Amino acid sequence: MAHVASRLPLVPRYRQKLRTVPFRLGRPVWVDDPDFDLSYHIRRTALPGPGKRRQLADLMARVMSQRLDRDHPLWEYWVVEGLSRNRWALISKVHHCMIDGVGGADLYRVILELPPEPVPSPQDSDQDQPPSANALAARAAADMMQLPLRGTHALTGTVADPGRTIRQAADMALAVARFSPSLQPAVPSSLSGPIGRQRRYAWARASLQDVKTIKRELGGTVNDVVLAAISAGFRALLLSRGEEPRRHAVPSLVPVSVRAPGDHGGFGNQVSATVTDLPVHVADPAERLAAVRAEQDSLKACHEAMIGQALVALGRYSAYPLTSWLVRKAFCLPQREIVTVTTNVQGPRQPLHWMGRRLEEIIPYVPIASTVRTGVSIFSYGDAIRFGITGDYAANPDLDVLARGIEHGVSELLLAARQRAAAAAGQARPA
Repeated sequence: MAHVASRLPLVPRYRQKLRTVPFRLGRPVWVDDPDFDLSYHIRRTALPGPGKRRQLADLMARVMSQRLDRDHPLWEYWVVEGLSRNRWALISKVHHCMIDGVGGADLYRVILELPPEPVPSPQDSDQDQPPSANALAARAAADMMQLPLRGTHALTGTVADPGRTIRQAADMALAVARFSPSLQPAVPSSLSGPIGRQRRYAWARASLQDVKTIKRELGGTVNDVVLAAISAGFRALLLSRGEEPRRHAVPSLVPVSVRAPGDHGGFGNQVSATVTDLPVHVADPAERLAAVRAEQDSLKACHEAMIGQALVALGRYSAYPLTSWLVRKAFCLPQREIVTVTTNVQGPRQPLHWMGRRLEEIIPYVPIASTVRTGVSIFSYGDAIRFGITGDYAANPDLDVLARGIEHGVSELLLAARQRAAAAAGQARPA
């Protein structure tokens, strides 16, 4: 408890909660919680025997199935005792509105590592008094009155640099043209459909060095390799359910960070997204990776992430009551275009410690919603990559098939990479 308390000044958002503006006149605002109680957010529990992977995964699923209380800052830490080999775990549960994946990776460095110099203890007197409901409403009304000024300022910038505006418009048109096929409903399968409130959780492991070997011999990026492995996992899951893996069966939402280079200190959510088709219909692992590479190169060339950024920017020039209403209505519409979400975040390479104990591994979590029955989060720490897999409880009794399929997908690619390297070495050997 004291360990976390000493670092709270480095993470001021952890002492804040959301306040809704009366009548939804403006966006919810962050305010200091005058009744902040650290003991509410730090919780302790223990695993039943034998305290291995399955018991920890089941606990993770139960913790993540429960909604965070909006009357408190939106985070919890669960200290989990009872793991095998005299180990313990820390479950970090933080709402996505507080921080995105990249910011979450940087948060590990703040919470787990010793700061370079002593950090002053937080003082209650330093906390601002939360604004009244009348003050929030008045501030929202003033903000709406400034919308025409913001629009005029944006238009002035457009006129001042018409060349840049034309280039952006051309890029946006290309992105929309590339994005349009993604609006087609996915091929029906058991991977999408209604979901409930309860979750299952599993994870897969891979070596970062193995992934880099695959990248070096077969081409592409680290992200291409992990997406190819995930494609193999979904292919295995469909086959185990007696379903034929078909083209456009697993379109995936792929979040993309829009943080500026070197931006590591900001909290909040700074992401856009693209949609990529996972090639589950391709049986050969090397050809599957080549299909992923081609898809990702096409997405990068057409700047598809610009669409999400443009929609977010549009909200700054629209009245919040209108945009809020449109978003709520949009969530009520049926969603048949996205089957899963795959998000990849690069974590710290150096070892981290917590109260004198070395952190062995970090296993990520991604939420699911709408008709998305599974989600995969990829996180690298040190020389390891972990795939955290979230699934709807009722729809995924076989979630471990997906996890083992991902691991097998990496093994297949590594074998193909080594075979190609051996063939190349044989050709290079003089007669």
